[in-house]
Amino acid sequence: MPVDHKDAAHDRPLAPWAMAPPRTTGSRTTNEEVRQQNLSTVLRLVHVEGSLSRSHIGTETGLNRSTVTALVTELLELGVVRETQTAPTGRVGRPSLGVAAEGDVVALSIVAEPDAVTVALVGLDGSIHSRVRHDLASAPSPRKFAQITASLVDGMRADIERHYRLVGAGLVVPGLVDPTGTVLFAPPLGWKREAISARLENALGVRVAAGNNASIGAMAEARFGIGRGTDNLLYLTGSRHGIGGGLIFDGTLLRGTSGFAGELGHTVVVPRGAKCACGRRGCLEAEVNPARILELLGRRKLDEDELDIELGVVRDSAVAAELARQVDVLSVALTNFVNAFAPETVVLSGYLGVLLETSRERLSQAVRVDPVGADNRAIRLERARMRSRLMQIAPAELAFAPLLADPAGLAPTLARPR
Repeated sequence: MPVDHKDAAHDRPLAPWAMAPPRTTGSRTTNEEVRQQNLSTVLRLVHVEGSLSRSHIGTETGLNRSTVTALVTELLELGVVRETQTAPTGRVGRPSLGVAAEGDVVALSIVAEPDAVTVALVGLDGSIHSRVRHDLASAPSPRKFAQITASLVDGMRADIERHYRLVGAGLVVPGLVDPTGTVLFAPPLGWKREAISARLENALGVRVAAGNNASIGAMAEARFGIGRGTDNLLYLTGSRHGIGGGLIFDGTLLRGTSGFAGELGHTVVVPRGAKCACGRRGCLEAEVNPARILELLGRRKLDEDELDIELGVVRDSAVAAELARQVDVLSVALTNFVNAFAPETVVLSGYLGVLLETSRERLSQAVRVDPVGADNRAIRLERARMRSRLMQIAPAELAFAPLLADPAGLAPTLARPR
């Protein structure tokens, strides 16, 4: 039974498809629990890895051939996986069939930002079927946000009912979100003590799971991006609206008390520095922010890719000086974080990824030279691989979690396409 996915003899990193919260046992028999866990293991594996042969599934999970065959057959009957043609093996005979997560099983992926509401329809296989963005002149109230989201989803509803099986919705918010889906504090949005999951469930008529954008981004980057195969990862993302962080420890997302771990943007790096939205001065997100760079460039808004291009050709000394200042501040923060958390890999996303592109040598020095005991550590500093795709699929992982944990329990409840 594939309970422990870590190979103690070889000390291999925990596989990203094995990263799952522990489940409590109820009235099920031991055999039922084992079956549920094995179904979950196989579905998680193809969800993360893509199409795999049955023999590959057996190798990865340690399950024998007959067990894998039975599990795949059940998952096919549940409609959560499909068979695919695998790549030619060079062997004589029929090509073996692969097993992939079903793209027609979908979740709504919702991102709340001060200047936009974005909704994507994401398949269990990682496909993005559609995406729509509603730009805003100012941060929406929770009520307005729910109305806008419901309107966007209504535009997708006919297509969903005709072609897909909807699991639910995942929402990410730039702020503190507790396990019940209540936003305790989201400065960029101006939300406090808002039960956003319940409000959105009433507006959409589906289950909604909510989380912090950076923490859920860290989880997705560890599963699908540059952090795959890494046991201990520090993820930092930045934008005009702030800096957030996520920590993967021993293959598990660090949640902390009430799920609030990772608010690294509010680490004070410049005492008596710039005023932060949290009320303090000198927080990392107040000191390292693209707003000043955009002002010097004479631009109101640039996305990550556009800013990459702009900074690659600009020769303005004022821009260069401000970039150098922000990189120096970020390097101090990275040194502190590496000393505190001892990650194997540091991943920078969003605006911080742009800074890495402009100043890789300086920031690499911060994580490889300055930390205590760095001579004995090889710390990777990487830019997030998934770029804009990350926040299109990451929220959907919140919605898929119950299905991945118990395929046989949840799949039969999903409405079939009309």
